[in-house]
Amino acid sequence: MPFQPIGTYRLYQQVADQIDELIRTEEFPVGHRLPPERDLAKMLGVSRAVVREAMVALEIAGLIEVRSGSGTYVKEPAKQRTHMSPLNLGDIGPSPFDIISARILIESEIASLAATKATERDLNEISALLDKMYEHKARQESHYETDRQFHIRIAAATGNMVLPSIVEGLWDNQFAPAFKVLSQRTHLLDNRDATLSDHFRITDALRRRDANGAREAVRAHLSQVVDVMLREDTEA
Repeated sequence: MPFQPIGTYRLYQQVADQIDELIRTEEFPVGHRLPPERDLAKMLGVSRAVVREAMVALEIAGLIEVRSGSGTYVKEPAKQRTHMSPLNLGDIGPSPFDIISARILIESEIASLAATKATERDLNEISALLDKMYEHKARQESHYETDRQFHIRIAAATGNMVLPSIVEGLWDNQFAPAFKVLSQRTHLLDNRDATLSDHFRITDALRRRDANGAREAVRAHLSQVVDVMLREDTEA
């Protein structure tokens, strides 16, 4: 028997495939309103995070549309598919919630180490990036790139030159289609005030050489990102 290719089959893709099959067989016809995410999560035995990612995948595929204040509906596909034509998402990136979970695990410990290892120059440069983020806010500019540099600079402050590339790689995953669409849908980048407050607490803990405080400040910051990506008021 010939070997079959081994592929990555993410959990949210499995959920998206099940919903796609119901769409293809017209169990969910065009115009049908899908059940709420919480109900789907219970029916499928997965978390709301997985269901939300599956909805994003189906949105990228052009199979559903989210109508604000109304719900999520099956839409007329741009191209006709046969009933046997399976969903082909291509590589839309890793699970957005897996990315943030990895950042919580890795960057909280990085911050803890940086609190004990950072030089005065490191701390001044981290503070300068925080100041730059406040300037972006005052000018109503995006602070995304400065935010990215802020976290990479904390990793560099540990003195371990492998860690900045790891943090940079985690951030690069946030440019993948799944993460970008979910960020747009939940208006993640508009959460500026909370982000700046969190970054201030991280910087303050680093300056006080408070390893545990720095760890917890990063953990709280990234946990708040998860809350935004799952908050109820983003659901139609």
